[in-house]
Amino acid sequence: MDLRIFTEPQQGASYDDLLRVAKTTEAAGYDAFFRSDHYLAMGGGDGLPGPTDAWITLAGLARETSRVRLGTLVTAATFRHPGPLAIAIAQVDQMSGGRIEFGLGSGWFDAEHTAYGLTLPPLKERFDLYAEQLEIITGLWKTPVGEKYSFSGKNYTLVDSPALPKPAQSPAPPVIIGGGGKKRTPELAARFADEFNLPFADQETVSAQFARVDAAAEAIGRDPKEILRSVALTVAIGRDDAEVARRAAAIGRDLGQLRADGLAGTAAEVVDRIGQWREKTGVTRLYLQVLDLADLDHIEFIAAEVASQL
Repeated sequence: MDLRIFTEPQQGASYDDLLRVAKTTEAAGYDAFFRSDHYLAMGGGDGLPGPTDAWITLAGLARETSRVRLGTLVTAATFRHPGPLAIAIAQVDQMSGGRIEFGLGSGWFDAEHTAYGLTLPPLKERFDLYAEQLEIITGLWKTPVGEKYSFSGKNYTLVDSPALPKPAQSPAPPVIIGGGGKKRTPELAARFADEFNLPFADQETVSAQFARVDAAAEAIGRDPKEILRSVALTVAIGRDDAEVARRAAAIGRDLGQLRADGLAGTAAEVVDRIGQWREKTGVTRLYLQVLDLADLDHIEFIAAEVASQL
């Protein structure tokens, strides 16, 4: 079971805060450090000191870390054009020595689009954008050096692109797709995903969505086992009940709800809970949503007392 640290810096974090978390993540032995790609705090917080751009952040972290993998859960298709985005990610992959993983979603948070002058089309149009971006970005990366790439779609047209630069990973960084859509999401995952992620859902919902992805893969002749299964869960883990309660309170979450919907409890309780997730869903990777970025001991404790038992 891979454990990855997942942060939500739009809730309030500077680049230096993220750097401390990323370095702690690497030193503690985790597989990866991931961040969200959002521009506005959620849930009424002030978000101070303000948002940080996901790919600028990851470029900095690429030069400040050496082993841990880096990525987004998930970049929004409504934020950037696919050609420049493919260039940026390829460059960050080079800067990291081939440690980038690319999560892409359709975009959903209306308020952040309004706040920063971005357009959020209706759902069907967003998925059309999303599908074209997946095809363009992976197509640019996988075009052999010396050949040209062209694409003509409803939303984007590329003519004779040199399809440069190339990422360090060949033919491309792993692509992560996620979400709960019952038709188009599984179909896109079957075509493009190296990993399918469903965040913050119960085991029954996750299992049903994994089954849809498997069926979509089989329908196009792809082995479903090629698509890694992952989930994201909020964590509040401690040495005793008092520390667990303190960590839940620090992030403004109800402890009972966290025990039911996330990973909350002592190390022994959480190890057992992870075993249940593995048995019921077949998941092999967990993104641990850490919301208190000042609590580096939390990250170190989970590595020492939970990861060591998996």
